[in-house]
Amino acid sequence: MAEAERPTLEELGEIAVLGRIFPRLPEAEATLLGPGDDAALLAAPDGRYVVTTDMLIHGPDFRWEFSTPEDLGWKAAATNLSDVAAMGARPTALVVALAAPATTPVDVLESFADGLRLGCAQLAPGCGVVGGDLSTSDVFTIAVTAFGDLEGRAPVRRSGARPGDAVAVAGELGVAARGLRLLFEQGRADALRADAHAVGRQLRPAPPIALGTVAADAGATAMMDISDGLVLDARRLAQASRVDLELDDLGDDALRGGEDHSLLATFPGDVPVPEGFRRIGSVVAGEGRVLVRGAEYDALGGWDPYEQWDGRLS
Repeated sequence: MAEAERPTLEELGEIAVLGRIFPRLPEAEATLLGPGDDAALLAAPDGRYVVTTDMLIHGPDFRWEFSTPEDLGWKAAATNLSDVAAMGARPTALVVALAAPATTPVDVLESFADGLRLGCAQLAPGCGVVGGDLSTSDVFTIAVTAFGDLEGRAPVRRSGARPGDAVAVAGELGVAARGLRLLFEQGRADALRADAHAVGRQLRPAPPIALGTVAADAGATAMMDISDGLVLDARRLAQASRVDLELDDLGDDALRGGEDHSLLATFPGDVPVPEGFRRIGSVVAGEGRVLVRGAEYDALGGWDPYEQWDGRLS
C-alpha cells in the first residue's frame, strides 16, 4: 500500500483504531471478561497472581531501523513472559498500553498486535491480551503488564540460593548481544546475512517459558530471568541470597551479553538439574559476588539504559 493510502492514528481516531486491533490480539484462556469494559476479569484458581511490568521505548530499547512492528510485538510479549516464568508461574494474561505519534500508520499497530499474538502462541500457549490503553506521544512507547498463575506452587524468588546448590541455566547465553552488535555494525539486512540466528534472537527472543514451572517443580531454590547479562543478573541473585556464585568460564560473550531472557536457577546440589537446564557453576558461601576461576568477575557487561544509551533514535 502506498504511503498516502495508509491511514494514520490521527485520521482514524482511537475507537476505529482499537476496532481494527482487537480482533488481532491473542485471547487468554483465563479471561472471564476481556477487552471492551472498564477492566478485564481473570480467573485466579490458585487465589494468588504473579504480576510484572516492563517498558520498551523507542531509542534506548529498540530502533525502527532494526525492528519491524511484528518483531516488536513479539519482543514485548517475550520480555514479560520470561519474568513470570522466572517466578515459577505459568503466564496467563497481558495488559498492553501503547503511546505512539499521531502520524503512525494504523497498520503498524496491526502488525504489532500480530507480533503479540505470535509470541504468545509460540512461547506461552493460552496466554493472551485482556486489555490495555492507546494514547499519543512523540516517542513510541510500550508498557506491558503480565500475569501468571502459580498453580499451587510457592514462588521461586532470587533470595533462596544456598551454599552447595548447583547453578544452572536454560536457554542461550550471549547470542542476542551478538545479534545486537551486528545490527549496529552492519544494519539489519547485512547483519541477517552474517548471522540470522543471532539477529533473530535479538529481535525475537525465545525464552524457555515452559521451563519456569519445570524448575519450580524440580525444587529450584532461586531463579530469575537473564535480561541484562549473565554476570550482572547473577550478581543480583547472589546479593539477594547473600552468597557467592562460582561460574564456569563460559567466555565473555556468554558472561556479559544480555537480552537472551534465559532462566538462571539454583538447585540442591545433590540432585540432577532438570532436563532443559545445564549446570554452569556452584553456590558457595560469600557476600554477593560472582566468581570465575576463583576470582571476582569485575567486567559486568549487560545493559543499563541510564548509562549506555547514546541518545540516538536511529
